[in-house]
Formats: sequence, structure tokens, C-alpha cells
Amino acid sequence: MAAQDSGSDSMAGNEPEASVTYYRLEEVAKRNSEKETWLVIHGRVYDITRFLDEHPGGGEVLMEQAGRDATESFDDVGHSSDAKEMLKQYYVGEVHPSDRKAEGSEVSSSVCKSCWSNWIIPIMGAVLLAVMYRFYMAESRLS
Repeated sequence: MAAQDSGSDSMAGNEPEASVTYYRLEEVAKRNSEKETWLVIHGRVYDITRFLDEHPGGGEVLMEQAGRDATESFDDVGHSSDAKEMLKQYYVGEVHPSDRKAEGSEVSSSVCKSCWSNWIIPIMGAVLLAVMYRFYMAESRLS
């Protein structure tokens, strides 16, 4: 359920809004069809349904991100300042503050989970190489 709140939680350079509508991520996730397409970029919720046919990269690209946080994908593409300005016309609200905290911790934990693999795989490779080298050197001494 959407909650209304007055406040000035806005992106830098934007005017504070008199009333902000907050949406839970579960609500955004339900809107992932061509009839109703919502996504989240930098904690803001956008209804991009009307934009599907107009998107230069095609509507399929947007449908892949529908109903979820598309911040990383949006930033990775390197959208122009015009594209960022266009977002304003599709703005419907903000991600609920409690979901932002959960979202942030989820990102942190997923980064930590992948962190170990960045070290363990090279270390295991080095150990394997050392064992193989010792075995090879021992064999060459016997010959």
C-alpha cells in the first residue's frame, strides 16, 4: 500500500515536493507487464508504461527491468542528461524508507558474498600450482 508523506527527500537539484507517495518494493514488483510497467531508479519509482514503444533501445530492454530496481542498468548504459530529464515525467513516488534500508543491506551482503570468491579462487589456483611444481621437481630429481 502506498503511503503519503510530506517532506523534501529529493534528488539534488530538484525542487522539494509538497507530498511524496511511498511505494514498497513488493508493490513495484507487481507492476511488471506491458499494461503496467514500473521500475526504480535511485530510490525513485517510475511508471514507464507509456514509454515502452518510444524507448530507443526497444521496449524489451525496459521489460527486463520491469518491477525492480534498475539503477545499476540505467547507470551502466550512460544515459544522457536529456534521458535523465525525461524521467521526471514518469515519476510516481519514492521507495518506502524501510525498503531502502533493506535494499542497501541486501546489496552489501551480495557484495560480501561475491568478495570471498575474488580471493579464494586465485589462492586455490596458486596452491594447486605450488603442489604441481613440487611434484614436478621431485620427479625430475629422481630421473
